[in-house]
Amino acid sequence: MRDAKQLPPFHLAFPVHDLAAARRFYGDTLGCAEGRSSDDWVDFDFFGHQIVTHLVAGEPGKVATNEVDGHGVPVRHFGAVLPMDQWQSMAEALRNAGTEFVIEPYIRFVGEPGEQATMFFLDPSGNAIELKAFADIGQLFAK
Repeated sequence: MRDAKQLPPFHLAFPVHDLAAARRFYGDTLGCAEGRSSDDWVDFDFFGHQIVTHLVAGEPGKVATNEVDGHGVPVRHFGAVLPMDQWQSMAEALRNAGTEFVIEPYIRFVGEPGEQATMFFLDPSGNAIELKAFADIGQLFAK
């Protein structure tokens, strides 16, 4: 049983067009441990949360964006809020892996409530992912 003070893990299932590419990206590039799997889906431990890649032909497509802090943020995305040192390590690992960023790692809302480090990138099937961090986690929901 999880500690009552610990947040419960979320579960997210989403489409991919290639499970081998998903295994390389989520497992090797992002370092997510693989859980259960079948010929049609794979579970991953995404920073303590359960994500499931489901094999679906043709589902992912063009990503709509909204402007946030002068950048086109993919509207449909998921991600994780990491400790700052882990976020910095992930940014370096993603760069070293040759990841093409939708939004390069940077600090947004500088000097404002909610100041945060953020980066956006796509998995091999075009699913948008955001990793972010706060120097002060108390700013997570700041207005």
